[in-house]
Amino acid sequence: MLSSTRNGSMAEAESLGFQDMGLDPRLLQAVADLGWSRPTLIQEKAIPLALEGKDLLARARTGSGKTAAYAIPMLQLLLHRKATGPAIEQAVRGLVLVPTKELARQAQSMIQQLAAYCARDIRVANVSAAEDLASQRAVLMEKPDVVVGTPSRILNHLQQDSLKLRDSLELLVVDEADLLFSFGFEEELKSLLCHLPRIYQAFLMSATFNEDVQALKELVLHNPVTLKLQESQLPGSDQLQQFQVVCETEEDKFLLLYALLKLSLVRGKSLLFVNTLERSYRLRLFLEQFSIPTCVLNGELPLRSRCHIISQFNQGFYDCVIATDAEVLVSTVKGKQRGRGSKGDKASDPEAGVARGIDFHHVSAVLNFDLPPTPEAYIHRAGRTARANNPGTVLTFVLPTEQSHLGKIEHLLSGENGSPVLLPYQFRMEEIEGFRYRCRDAMRSVTKQAIREARLKEIKEELLHSEKLKTYFEDNPRDLQLLRHDLPLHPAVVKPHLGHVPDYLVPPTLRGLVQPHKKRKKLPSSQKGRRMKTQNPLRSFKHRREKTRPSAKPS
Repeated sequence: MLSSTRNGSMAEAESLGFQDMGLDPRLLQAVADLGWSRPTLIQEKAIPLALEGKDLLARARTGSGKTAAYAIPMLQLLLHRKATGPAIEQAVRGLVLVPTKELARQAQSMIQQLAAYCARDIRVANVSAAEDLASQRAVLMEKPDVVVGTPSRILNHLQQDSLKLRDSLELLVVDEADLLFSFGFEEELKSLLCHLPRIYQAFLMSATFNEDVQALKELVLHNPVTLKLQESQLPGSDQLQQFQVVCETEEDKFLLLYALLKLSLVRGKSLLFVNTLERSYRLRLFLEQFSIPTCVLNGELPLRSRCHIISQFNQGFYDCVIATDAEVLVSTVKGKQRGRGSKGDKASDPEAGVARGIDFHHVSAVLNFDLPPTPEAYIHRAGRTARANNPGTVLTFVLPTEQSHLGKIEHLLSGENGSPVLLPYQFRMEEIEGFRYRCRDAMRSVTKQAIREARLKEIKEELLHSEKLKTYFEDNPRDLQLLRHDLPLHPAVVKPHLGHVPDYLVPPTLRGLVQPHKKRKKLPSSQKGRRMKTQNPLRSFKHRREKTRPSAKPS
């Protein structure tokens, strides 16, 4: 369904390609370098309307190209103003608000790629990074054309007068608008708007239209054009397959996950979602028992470390990443102090969301080990796979007590036709009963103490390798020695035999289809006999002794 509404009337932009939009040749060259032959649906409809000077409220699913949909018209309008208008003083004329530091970094990167051929004319600054305000203040003194950041960091600079927008701002973008209030940015956003001019063009981009987005619409937009670009917020069944599997107990969930990953029933890169950070480490330590390498995206760690993990995942160093959307969606009651998540996760960074909007490359499957807390959370998780034209799979583990909550998710996904979306996953649990004793053995090894020490170990490594603490340790070498020689942490005892899967444990229906472990290549018969002869200690011992005896005598 495509609707474009203004003042209750229906309007649709003509079908245009990038070449037909009247864009600056430098922008067209950058688009060509990115390999974009045709605009996506949101780009095709939003860019012409934005170039006409209209405010936009646009909804399109995750991965549909929303960032470029606002970045291209923003750059075009800034370039046109500099090229045709009277000489004007350099100032911040574009502001992009995002809910997380990672999204700010990604938005900055996309804008810079699009401005690659006009970098001298358009400068972009990201003030959401974990740098001190003094260094960011120096960047803002140069008055970049576009500033990207989280509402709290932007407001901080506005209050300290290192950023001034009242007389210069022309374009405001609120990206992932449906998450801003969920992150607790409501008060910051209202205070921030008091520092803006009365008239400016604004874009609200969102994956869902909820009450928070409607409230933002009243605060930010003026007579907006509303774009609802798809009935379904996820790709169709021909591109995205969605399944549910009912697990009778919590132990069954661990057992099924072990079988799926160890027997390579889930192939390619996968994202594993749980609801708390403690669960992330429990799952990682559990899989570690079976020599299944995974990594955890931890909001307690610095932004650079999290981005490094994502980069390693994209490069293929890991096939499985465990993530939580607790830091992203903050599914706590509104009014609670921002940054206070569930028990044990209160130290996580509220601006450190990783479950949505981050550019994970070529994710084949999303596994909801824990049921998403809200239907919207399910959409954001599922949006990590089946991006662009790539296929994807979502598998959701459900306990019997969670069936009613799953029904709410199903209702949101099914739309008006009511046809089921989450199909039952055909898997016979009785065929993997032989693995249950192994799973119980591994689960017993993952104690609360092991989880605590795993988290401490990562933090300790960050402290030892921190560039910011380098000068501190140089001035305080004793503290560095104490940290290095502290008691060693042993998160969990890994039993090597669990990493090997005997052939007799593989279900009969899967034998020949899966390769749970690599078999050694057989040597040719001629080399086999020679190898056995040289490795026989009864034959080689006397020969070596005779050969080495003369060298032992003094000359």
